Amino acid sequence: MNIAIHTDTVSQNAIVQTEVKFRRVAVSESPTVLSDIYQDDVNLAIWQSPLPDSLTRCIQDLIIQKPSFRTVMAVTPANVHKHISDCFAGIDSSNELCQHICLLVDMFCTLFDLKYAGLRLKLLDSPMCPKFHVDKVPCRLVTTFYGSATEWLPHSAVNRTKLGAGSHGMPDDTSGIINPSAAIQQLLPGDVALLKGEWWHNNEHAGLVHRSPAVTQHEHRLLLTLDFMN
Repeated sequence: MNIAIHTDTVSQNAIVQTEVKFRRVAVSESPTVLSDIYQDDVNLAIWQSPLPDSLTRCIQDLIIQKPSFRTVMAVTPANVHKHISDCFAGIDSSNELCQHICLLVDMFCTLFDLKYAGLRLKLLDSPMCPKFHVDKVPCRLVTTFYGSATEWLPHSAVNRTKLGAGSHGMPDDTSGIINPSAAIQQLLPGDVALLKGEWWHNNEHAGLVHRSPAVTQHEHRLLLTLDFMN
């Protein structure tokens, strides 16, 4: 733990100690990287998992047949296949995508010892969260099956005083939230990411800062998120 010591200008005899938190990203082509989220200094774990072309064809069928598709539900590893299959009724090519979602739910619930997960699966044609922000959750799984994927900022690249109301309504490119010379990072379609939030133990003021990507006209995204449920 690094401790920064500052002199109290009100009283020269008072010394204020504040913890300086550092966070990093863990990335691998192996799904075992997701367990790195338990390391105190990791606030983003990414399993790089490119999607097969067969899944892309399924999603294209979904866009054509159910362009306003979205579902929000509580699921368990035991019942998620039935629930998702029911949602995809009429999409003949959906079985492989169903199986992939079942795998992610099982991995998420096993990793965090959860009986239930909050599942959101949505087709989007506009940014859901267009400004950089942190999530008030312990941890969230995010994966984009189709279209542009989530953008994020390294911990050292963020001026956290500009989050939320601190931006004074200004857009990200002018609010000062991105430190000079820092670069915006972006997940790839198929990447399975665990985003540590502000409610993870000892992660206050260190949740991953991220946003939805800008989308072009007529561009679709299929986004899955999984959340903790009591």
